[in-house]
This record gives sequence, C-alpha cells and structure tokens, in this order.
Amino acid sequence: MRNEVSPIKDHFGRALKDLRISVIDKCNFRCTYCMPKEIFGKDHVFLSENELLSFDEIVRLAKTFAKLGVEKIRITGGEPLMRRNLDELIAQLTVIPGIKDIALTTNAVFLPKTAKKLKAAGLKRVNISLDAIEDEVFKQINGKGVVARPVLKGIEAAQEAGLEVKINMVAKKGMNESQVLPMARYFKGTNIILRYIEFMDVGNHNGWDFNNVITKKQIIDMIDKEMPLEPAEENYYGEVASRYRYKDGGGEIGVISSVSDSFCGTCTRIRLSADGKLYTCLFASSGFDIREKMRDELTDEQLEEEVTSLWGNRRDRYSEERSEQKNNNRKKIEMSYIGG
Repeated sequence: MRNEVSPIKDHFGRALKDLRISVIDKCNFRCTYCMPKEIFGKDHVFLSENELLSFDEIVRLAKTFAKLGVEKIRITGGEPLMRRNLDELIAQLTVIPGIKDIALTTNAVFLPKTAKKLKAAGLKRVNISLDAIEDEVFKQINGKGVVARPVLKGIEAAQEAGLEVKINMVAKKGMNESQVLPMARYFKGTNIILRYIEFMDVGNHNGWDFNNVITKKQIIDMIDKEMPLEPAEENYYGEVASRYRYKDGGGEIGVISSVSDSFCGTCTRIRLSADGKLYTCLFASSGFDIREKMRDELTDEQLEEEVTSLWGNRRDRYSEERSEQKNNNRKKIEMSYIGG
C-alpha cells in the first residue's frame, strides 16, 4: 500500500489530487453547448439504473483515490441533483480519511428542496451554472424555456443553507456575449464569485469553432472598462481560474481559459463517469472501464494497482496540443457524460 500523504504522479510529474464524479447522465436542461436538444431529444436513451455506479461502488473508488493522494471531490452530472438521495452519498464521501473538500456542480433548480440536506450531509460548496441574467437570452441557451428566476432561487437557497457559492458562465459569441457585463454587475458586491468559462471544444456535438470563443483577454477588457480590475494571486497550485479583483473592493471574478491558455502542466484531475469509466483528461477520446473490473470482484489492492497504473502512464496534454495544432479533430467524450 502507498503512503496516504504522497500522491501518485503521472508521466509528466503531475500529482493526482482531484476526483470528479459524475453520478448521472440525465439533465433537466438542454444547453446548446453541452446537451443540445437536437442530439439529446425525447428519444435519447440514457443510462439504466444498473449501468450507473451504485453509491457503494462510488464510495469504494473514492476511498481508493484518497489513499493515492486525492484530497478534493466534485460531484457532477448531467444534473447531479437528479440522482435520488444524493445527500446519502455525500455523507459517506465526507468521512473518508484524506478527503478535505466536497463540492457540487449544478444548475441550481433543485437546490430549494435539497440545499439544507446537502449541507447537513457535509457538502461545503456549490458551483452553479448560469449563462445569462436576462430571461430571453437564458431561455434560448437552456433549451427548455426556463427563465433565470429558478436558478436565482437556488442560489438563495444555497446561501441560506450555509453553502459557499460560485457562479459559472460559459461565454460564447453569438450566444451570450451581451451578458458578460450584466452578469458582472449583478454579482459584484454580493460575496459570490462569478467565473467566466471560455467556450471549449469538449465533445463532438456543440458545434465548437474558435471564432465563437470569447477569450479571457476580451472578457477582462470588457469588464475592466466599466469596473476596473487587477490580477489576484492564485489560491492553490493547479487552480484553473485566473483571478481578478475589483479595484473598488467589490469582490472578484475568475476566468477559466483552457482555449486561449493551457493549464495542462498543472492538471491534477481525474474524472469518473456515471457508468464507471475513468478519464484522465476532459478532452479524452475514451475511458478506462473500472466498473466491470470492480463487478468482477477485483480486490482493493488490485483496484489500487489499476488506478496507480492508469495515472502513472497518463500523458494527456490536449490544450497544449491544440495550441500546437495537433489532434484538433479527434473525437472526444461529451461534456454531459463526464461533467466538465
């Protein structure tokens, strides 16, 4: 068995510290850049209950990863709050030795009913997806005609429950560039950090084109003209968002810029899909089927060896290769499948 405080490292010396767990592939939205309704329509077949990892299987894997150095867990989907009794899973994950932080990414619609239970179970933080503050723009993006108010109510519920809240906004030309400033204005001074995400080439169905990317520089320039900004130091090694403070003390924003910048060199994340496949990169073409190995009665020691070998042989650096004009057209796993 490995030393519990010494994380394993990949081929490039990157330590394994973060585990992202997708608990379901279903979502109540059909956002154009993630699960476009033209592809994920009424006849789309989602995973059956037997195909999903059980909570026991997820906890077993999380314990293995904690032994190998993982300290942070993020629960994703699909929309993770569509998985029944999610608070029970979080309660089990929270007590795993070595796990220091549990967070959840959600569209917030179900938070008014679940936030207090999630907080009581040990959840600390939620990242809430909101791509527009103006209803007509948001309705077009989410593909379901939902206005912003249900998401804003979810944000309020999370705050009332004592959860730390961050807002994620995917910024895309032709979709919501008109919302960059209104979103900044809305959340400035609220103690909620707004993070802009460059439109990324995840998956094969979101119609990604670099010409649709609003870059980090463009976002910062837009905001800085009205609400002056200054760079802020990163909170920890491998942080994906570049941080900026408002000069007048009105809080901060962040920009996740995996298109205009590359942070492959500090990537410490592995992803687990809802049906039990491990992905060592957000832009991966295929995953490692750990579910079947567990269901074939793999011992804990064998499971640890499998994960160690998978990470130890990791050579992923897609963002760097993209900037070098390599492998740009390869097929990639869908964002909705591994949760971003």
